Amino acid sequence: MTMTGTAVPGPAGLPLLGSMFELKRDSLGTFLNAQREHGDVVRIIAGPPGLRAELYAVFSAEGAQQVLATESANFRKDNAFYQEVRESFGNGLLTSQDDDYLRQRRLVQPLFTRRRVDGYADAVTAETSALLSAWRTAPDATVDVVDETTRLTLRAVARILFGTDVEAAVDVVQRCFPIIGEYTLTRGYSPANFPRSWPTPANRRAAAAMEDLFAVCDGIIEKRRADGDAATGEDLLTLLSQAESAEDGTLDASEIRDQVLVFLLAGHETTATSLAFALHLLACHPEQQARARDEVVRVLNGRTPGAADLDALPYLTQVLKEAMRLYPAGPVIGRRAVAAAEVGGHTIPAGADVIVAPWVTHRHPGYWDDPERFDPERFTPEREKERPRYAWFPFGGGPRACIGQHFSMLESVLALAMILREYELDAVDVDVPVDTGITLRAAGPARCALRRIEGASA
Repeated sequence: MTMTGTAVPGPAGLPLLGSMFELKRDSLGTFLNAQREHGDVVRIIAGPPGLRAELYAVFSAEGAQQVLATESANFRKDNAFYQEVRESFGNGLLTSQDDDYLRQRRLVQPLFTRRRVDGYADAVTAETSALLSAWRTAPDATVDVVDETTRLTLRAVARILFGTDVEAAVDVVQRCFPIIGEYTLTRGYSPANFPRSWPTPANRRAAAAMEDLFAVCDGIIEKRRADGDAATGEDLLTLLSQAESAEDGTLDASEIRDQVLVFLLAGHETTATSLAFALHLLACHPEQQARARDEVVRVLNGRTPGAADLDALPYLTQVLKEAMRLYPAGPVIGRRAVAAAEVGGHTIPAGADVIVAPWVTHRHPGYWDDPERFDPERFTPEREKERPRYAWFPFGGGPRACIGQHFSMLESVLALAMILREYELDAVDVDVPVDTGITLRAAGPARCALRRIEGASA
């Protein structure tokens, strides 16, 4: 196919290093500036000659849809970053491709139907109740909502995955995930790496963390598989162990572990980010916080929320969506072009590393008025219909869209409802810097002062 697109514009950067320092210092800000100065398809060069990286960034909603959905077969997870994630966390749904991915998706999809996911609500509310109980007895009425929501979502997803074995997993995950995540991130963005087998301090530290993490997962998996037909639990691990079809067979122990690691990673870090920034934004905006609380109090009338309440909490859902617009847990999504493609009137060459960036598209002035302003009213059904489908895509899109997006929304709305019913929050840290790990993360504290509402039920 003949390409008729024009050359892709981009920042000049430094003569020898391009935009390397800008990307290292503030990659999200660099991408925002690139869109504002050069448009919706931008070429960014970084690194010295011989180790130079060339990145094509696509910022429009239409371009994101092309990369993730309509031409997704041409934009694959073949880049260096995904290879490092694959080696650290296994070849689960996040990283697998082609026949491996399709087989895994068919086996795992029945575990994430709306009916099945709604059944996880009790685990979410039980862990949120435990969090609130700890807050009531804490001597300090100030909490960092990032730390608190990370602990909450990890415990909730571990309970859903492992059932009664939750305690055996939580401590190991809390200790090992940060080590493995930082190691993976460093290697994923480095132009050259030592082999993982070399006994460097970083390799040895990461290998020890992976060994501990794999051991606890493998031990619980082995116990489940040994139970066989006698296993009657409804935790996700039991269901994974029992997943079977005539076409796809079953998942072996290593495949189950790969799925468990992906669920632990994606199922707690991403939701924690969404929930933490929803709380922080409400703490900075008392009028919207009061409106959300009024809705919760009116709908729940003192009872514990359940999955059936989601549709009755539209404003709370709008709050969460607006938080996910401003702070998408996956701020940048990478792909590699198989063949040359024309995107937004520009030609992206075969073999190019390509990104789409919810962080930028969610702030695109073509789709969002005053894009840095917190305004849950953007997500009324009427206003959502006015925007292109991929103006908001915190869960990715196309055939590789996040399989757990309904669970993430369910968990966040239920936890928000329970917290707002019992506490008013005032922001101590108004400005919370962020940076990019495997997911978006706060680069500083996000403390909120808690004030228990008089008459709130315990």
